[in-house]
Amino acid sequence: MAEFELIRHFVNALPHARAPRGPGDDAAVLGRLCVTTDALVEGVHFRRPPFSLEDVGWKALATNLSDLAAMGARPEWWLCALGLPRGFSKADAAALARGMRPLAVKHGLALVGGNVTSSPVLSLTLTLAGSARRPLLRSGAKPGDVIYVAGGLGEAVDLKSKAQRRPVPLVNEGLLAARYARAAIDVSDGLLQDLTHVLEASRVGAELTGGTFPEHTGEDYALLLAVAPARAKAFERAWTSAAPLRRIGTFTARRGLRVDGRPVAPRGFDHLKK
Repeated sequence: MAEFELIRHFVNALPHARAPRGPGDDAAVLGRLCVTTDALVEGVHFRRPPFSLEDVGWKALATNLSDLAAMGARPEWWLCALGLPRGFSKADAAALARGMRPLAVKHGLALVGGNVTSSPVLSLTLTLAGSARRPLLRSGAKPGDVIYVAGGLGEAVDLKSKAQRRPVPLVNEGLLAARYARAAIDVSDGLLQDLTHVLEASRVGAELTGGTFPEHTGEDYALLLAVAPARAKAFERAWTSAAPLRRIGTFTARRGLRVDGRPVAPRGFDHLKK
C-alpha cells in the first residue's frame, strides 16, 4: 500500500478533525496555533556517515520548522522524543543538541518536554507549535493563481550535499508569504507530488512551464505558493530574501497536472517503498 493511501485508511478509521483543523495540511490548526510533528529515522531519512550527529539534530528541527513555514506560522515551542540505540552516550546527546541549538535560538523555540526510549536505530520525533493569524492551507488555490516556488530545488538529490544534511527552513519567508499567498505547501517529498496535494485539496489543476524547475527534486524544503494574479507583482516586490523566488506555472480550472501542455503523473518520495 502506498504511503498516502495508508494515511487515508488510518485517519478515516479514527475520530478526526476536518481540514483546516486537522489532517490534510502541513500542520494542524488549533485556534491560533499551528501544530506539526515529524520523525527522522536512521536508515530511512539519514545514514551515518555522511550525516554527523550535529547534522541529524539540525535536520530534525529544520524539517518541522519548514512545515510551520508553509503555514505562515511563527515558531513558539517544541517537544522532542528520542529513540536511542545501544551505546548512545552523553557526548552523542550533546552533539545532537549542538545541531539543534542554532535553529532553536534563531527562531525563538522553547523546548517544553519530550521522551527518551531505547530503539534499534536512532530516531527523533519532534512536535512543533507556532502561531499564525491566517494560516496558509493547501485548499486555498484558485484557477488563475500564479504558482511560485521559494527556495532551491534539486540540490538535495545528492545525499552527501549540505542541502540534504542542513536544509534551511524558510520561516521568515513563510511569514511574508502569508500576507500575499492563498495556499502553500512545504516541498519535502518532490515538487510534483507535493503540488498534487494542493491540486487535490483545492480541486484545481496546474499548468507548469518546463525549464523553470529541475525534473528531479526531493527533500528541498522549499515552499510552493499560490498567489492571486492581482497580488503577484506586489509579492515579488516585497520579496527581499536571498532564497530564490520563481514562477513555475499557473493553477487552472481544468483538473490534472500538465507540463507544457502534456499530462504528467505526480512522482516523489514514498516512505513505505524502498
